Amino acid sequence: MSLVKAAFQVISDTASFYRCLNYFFRRDGDYASCPYFLPSQNDSKDGALFKKYARIHLYSLSVIFYLWDKPHYRKGSYQTDLRDNLRNVAIPGTGIPLSIFIVHRYVALFFILFVYPKIAFFAAVHVFTKTKSFSDAANEYSTRLLAPDDWFSFWRLNCRVVGMHSLLNEMPAGYEMENKWTFLEEGDKRGVPVSPFLATSGIVVKHKNEEGGMGIHFYKNATAGGDWIIQERIQNSEWVSSVLPSDAPLSTFRVITSSRASINLLEKPQASDICALSCVFRAGRAGAATDHDSILFDIDPKTGILQKGTTNAHWYRLGLHEVLPGRCPWRSTHVATHHPDGQIEVTDKVVPDMKGILALVENSHLKMCPDVPLVGWDVVLSTDKKVPVCLLEVNLSCNFFRGSFDMSVYVEFLDDLFKKLDETRRSSDDKKLN
Repeated sequence: MSLVKAAFQVISDTASFYRCLNYFFRRDGDYASCPYFLPSQNDSKDGALFKKYARIHLYSLSVIFYLWDKPHYRKGSYQTDLRDNLRNVAIPGTGIPLSIFIVHRYVALFFILFVYPKIAFFAAVHVFTKTKSFSDAANEYSTRLLAPDDWFSFWRLNCRVVGMHSLLNEMPAGYEMENKWTFLEEGDKRGVPVSPFLATSGIVVKHKNEEGGMGIHFYKNATAGGDWIIQERIQNSEWVSSVLPSDAPLSTFRVITSSRASINLLEKPQASDICALSCVFRAGRAGAATDHDSILFDIDPKTGILQKGTTNAHWYRLGLHEVLPGRCPWRSTHVATHHPDGQIEVTDKVVPDMKGILALVENSHLKMCPDVPLVGWDVVLSTDKKVPVCLLEVNLSCNFFRGSFDMSVYVEFLDDLFKKLDETRRSSDDKKLN
């Protein structure tokens, strides 16, 4: 591709970006009738999928401002939840927390309309410096602007989905599972293998050398109406420990499931409505307290074979010093085959009973929250003989943690869901006007 053709593609994509957003913003166009990014008979399978995902992505950006000051299932408003979630996240190489763009609706709009396209352009320039290909650069611009496939964009899209779904469906009961205690209590009642918790009314923790009433702490258990969930520490199973350094934290498997039962809540949920989309092993780092500090190894859900690993830590590096050359990588790829703390081989290992793990989370989604579109499950393989496989908690505004998944299944699900949600939104707005 020549420079002229690449420039024309960039200009064309930019124009399509603004036209589509204008349709959703100013004209208040409905999702199902959107005239932009419609697949044609001449499109390849990938090309048609790209267009459908682009329409989903741009519609979801417009949804931000519909949700902005409305109640969120876990916060007072969508804006509050968005700001809180982005306070420790920065576009790699900038060091600036994205939460600063959430201070006001118009600041966020400015970011999407003017800053976001520039970020896509810089990403394209970065690709060109590596490949010297105008075609690669133009395609990178298209992807970043119209149909981004990075973990952050998928995470934020999932958050917009559940934010809109919970609001328009008047907070279905399944959203209560975001509360860690409700999840454990309800899971225990419904026969779901959740992480064990103690029934005692509370505990006392004393420092071994403090005196005079100091160094003593009382914790009232959630079972007695307190704020604390009291549990024994869970240990990694023998298999999990074999791919980790000796002082690694409890390391979980993040499985994402979707529920088509959430599209029409009037119909009875069926097992066939639930689908496991992805699975990632979060291999905790040596000395870390939790597996939030980890290497993310993708897993083939069909075989249970661990793929190569990567990280998203470069998205959490704050401070203006991160702008300096060589400080913060712009990208990370799946290249790790070994755990870096001890060079322990991980890739090509096979997760025990992968089919059983997927069946567990799919069944749990059906039992506990079929009315929630997407759920991230933290699955533990432990040494506890009573519950060798258990669920630690759920995350309803979930991210894939760099895991791979069937994009066509994901896009078709979101397309059907947004059609229904947009229809519900318009019906609700019409009733308010009348």
